[in-house]
Amino acid sequence: MPSISAKGKAMPASPIRKLVPYSEEAKRKGRKVYHLNIGQPDIPTPEVALDALRNIKMNVIEYSHSAGNESYRRKLASFYQNLGINVDHTQMLVTTGGSEAILFALMSCLDPGDEVITTEPFYANYNGFATTAGVKIVPVTSYIKDDFALPPISEIEAKITSKTKGIIICNPNNPTGYLYSKEEIIHLREIIKRHDLYLFSDEAYREFCYDGASHFSSLHLEGVDDNVIMLDSISKRYSECGVRIGALVTRNKEVISTALKFAQARLSPPGLGQIAGEASIDTPENYFRDVNAEYTARRNYMVEALNKIPGVYCPKPKGAFYAVVKLPVDDSDKFAQWLLEEFEYENQTVMFAPASGFYSTPGLGKNEVRIAYVLKIEDLKNAMKVLAEALMVYPGKG
Repeated sequence: MPSISAKGKAMPASPIRKLVPYSEEAKRKGRKVYHLNIGQPDIPTPEVALDALRNIKMNVIEYSHSAGNESYRRKLASFYQNLGINVDHTQMLVTTGGSEAILFALMSCLDPGDEVITTEPFYANYNGFATTAGVKIVPVTSYIKDDFALPPISEIEAKITSKTKGIIICNPNNPTGYLYSKEEIIHLREIIKRHDLYLFSDEAYREFCYDGASHFSSLHLEGVDDNVIMLDSISKRYSECGVRIGALVTRNKEVISTALKFAQARLSPPGLGQIAGEASIDTPENYFRDVNAEYTARRNYMVEALNKIPGVYCPKPKGAFYAVVKLPVDDSDKFAQWLLEEFEYENQTVMFAPASGFYSTPGLGKNEVRIAYVLKIEDLKNAMKVLAEALMVYPGKG
């Protein structure tokens, strides 16, 4: 039989989705599974987007420009300008989700064997994108005891070698929910300027900041226009994960022209998704106020409920809709599988993403899980009750 490629063998399985066969089997047994493993919001998509799709007047669904429809890019530029980010439509590419934006950025800016630094735990699919691009993720560990704050600048600089070409951040952070402050972003500016590195800034959760906190974009930084590449997505902002529309935004003309060649090779981003994305920019402000209030309530309930369970610790996230939670178990991968395979409470169980898949350093995250609080509070109450009951009887105590 022909052999599988080395790259294929190196490609990591998603810690977010790898337990899906076990959840499907639990459902076949008639169990209710609370999905806290994946960032799929249950928030309704804005009506302006749905109406745009319902009222499409097209005889042919054509290819768009490889950079995305100009009308959408111009409208998107206005959206960013309203946030104080001074860019125009020529400084962005519309991509097939934020995922493609990250992949295009890595392939445009790094050569195989180059290194990119990021704090761990980090969005697990960065591993997959790095493997695809042939580059190496170099982690700098942040810790749950510090609520996953940015590690000291000295620790980041200690990781820089001749192979280092950039730093990746996700702000607000997936998986921890940590919101990087303006001061922390300015500290990163000092590093990228001093060492002439790229800063890849994943800002897909920009709208999800709580307790009066505000988001400071890396594109607000001055004096590093050629260094900063912002990666964005409408999946979470408008609860439109399925339309697969993202963006790569940078003032670096060479990066845009290079990424466009990769974009041309895949022809164009999704046409129907761009229609939804363009219409979504007209979403009324009260939509975001209501969503923010809902997630704040979910977060507050979940954090309080988790910290009442013996041996459990959950920091209070400042952004996104995730938390990394420490559990009194010896192996969160085994625990997450056991929940689906062997445990039920009143014919219910819960699905988490084991946190080990969000770390690059071996052995870290073994007693942590990522929880996405994307379900209504009533479901969260049931899920937290299931978790508490499960921990009382789980044989692999930590």
